[in-house]
Amino acid sequence: MSGGTILPRAAARLTLPPARSGRVVAALGTAQTIGWASSYYLPAVLAGPMASSLGLSPVWIFAAFSMAMVISAAVGPSAGARIDRLGGRGVLAVSNLVFAAGLVGLALAPSGPVLFLGWGVVGIGMGLGLYEAAFATLARIYGAQARGPITGITLIAGFASTVGWPLSGMMLSVWGWREACLGWAAIHLFLALPLNLILPRAAASATAAPVLPVAEGPSPPPFAMALLAFVFAATWFTSTAMAAHLPGLLQAAGASSAAALAAGALIGPAQVAARMLEFGFLRRFHPLASARLAAAAHPLAAVVLLVVGGPAASAFTLLHGAGNGILTIAKGTLPLALFGPAGYGQRLGWLGAPARILQAGAPLIFGAALSAWGVDAVWVTAGIGAAALGALFLLRPTGAA
Repeated sequence: MSGGTILPRAAARLTLPPARSGRVVAALGTAQTIGWASSYYLPAVLAGPMASSLGLSPVWIFAAFSMAMVISAAVGPSAGARIDRLGGRGVLAVSNLVFAAGLVGLALAPSGPVLFLGWGVVGIGMGLGLYEAAFATLARIYGAQARGPITGITLIAGFASTVGWPLSGMMLSVWGWREACLGWAAIHLFLALPLNLILPRAAASATAAPVLPVAEGPSPPPFAMALLAFVFAATWFTSTAMAAHLPGLLQAAGASSAAALAAGALIGPAQVAARMLEFGFLRRFHPLASARLAAAAHPLAAVVLLVVGGPAASAFTLLHGAGNGILTIAKGTLPLALFGPAGYGQRLGWLGAPARILQAGAPLIFGAALSAWGVDAVWVTAGIGAAALGALFLLRPTGAA
């Protein structure tokens, strides 16, 4: 496999016993659910109360969150490189401490600037502790066989919004937004941190296979890297835009408010169902095949919505959700399959950085398009999705473009 050489002794990788493999996936998947629920999905519930309490417009809260995503993009490559060298247990454990510190900072913020500082710390936690770091940790443990565990943790963490939004809402209604932030900080310290600490130590993963840093192994083709970075940036832009504006888009297409909300509720189940398909039937194919299939889903969904209108709201969300579910897995499995496990963590950080930056602007950009063009704004994400699909067809399973 071009794009990364493993040291000769790495040929005999550790295959963890099934029970232990399941424990790793369950622990890491649960910790990821907490990480996503307490960061990425937090503003949807708490942005309004935060803004009202501090005398700010909610726009400022989302601006602070966008800043956090940019910070996470900057942190990702160095976090990945450290995981390549030492394993992910320590990095993920530190992320829980950083998340907790940032959430406490939010809870105690007396003003907007301090709130921005708190979100900045949360952004560091995101760079240290979300999917890129988790995928790199699994690649450090399982090497080229990490596809199954990567799919496993996304199956569990696919319920982050399902768990996170109601729990944040419950803490908000019972205690208030500041106490809700403190509650998430406690969950990081007393649940996520112990779960990450039961992951195999670096010494244990060294018996599985020492993995070369990027600098020590052959570099993957730059064009292939650029294509894959574009694919991730394009698909994550669409994912974030839909997460922020899906009900509004469906209503612009003619769906009622109730129908739009009901259709939006199908996103989570569609993602999980598609990930189960990837875990079962699609795993017999190269990840590039599943990624191409998934990338076609949103453009197809957009055409259906534009042709049929509001009655196609559920079909749109099911197609979009299914494609998004598999593409989340592809973010971890494609670089591994195309370029190998050598230097995987740092490479994943670089590949994910443009996506994080575009995510930060996606709600604003697509919101402006939706306000100006109504349902025709979906042509923006459909066109981006079609371009991503084209880029995937330029990639080859060997990693050469």
